[in-house]
Amino acid sequence: MKIFGVAGFKNAGKTGLMERLVTEITGRGITVSTLKHAHHRFDIDQPGKDSHRHRTAGAQQVMLASSNRWALMTELRDTAEPPLADLLAQMAPVDLILVEGWKRDAHPKIEAIRAENNHPHLAADDPSIKAIACDTALTSDRPVFDLNDTKAIADFILSEVGL
Repeated sequence: MKIFGVAGFKNAGKTGLMERLVTEITGRGITVSTLKHAHHRFDIDQPGKDSHRHRTAGAQQVMLASSNRWALMTELRDTAEPPLADLLAQMAPVDLILVEGWKRDAHPKIEAIRAENNHPHLAADDPSIKAIACDTALTSDRPVFDLNDTKAIADFILSEVGL
């Protein structure tokens, strides 16, 4: 499986870019999965539901399955967040996994930047950032794409990973 990331600070346009990239790339007949990092507590389960009751009772893992989808929830309890490589190992085989977040990991990625946020640029200190997607003109030693030019960004990513 090929891996490529979208990184950047909060409100840089990462999720919108990821969504557009998934649509663009799967539209070309390439299978894609995504992995999203969350810096906050989240819960995909609902209090009162059977699966939530199983987890709160102490189950380490709970799998929820139907004729439409299945989901496996793993409780970390008091263990550390697993590294990206361990999470990627849990993914089913596809042509490309797009990773949102994990901006400090070494996998190849594109940096999303919105000028109004005035954040420092990750690319300045990170050789794993192969290009920048920005909503304003920017000079860089790496390729720079318009943040909304999904086709060009997809072409670049697919070329980088050899697909």
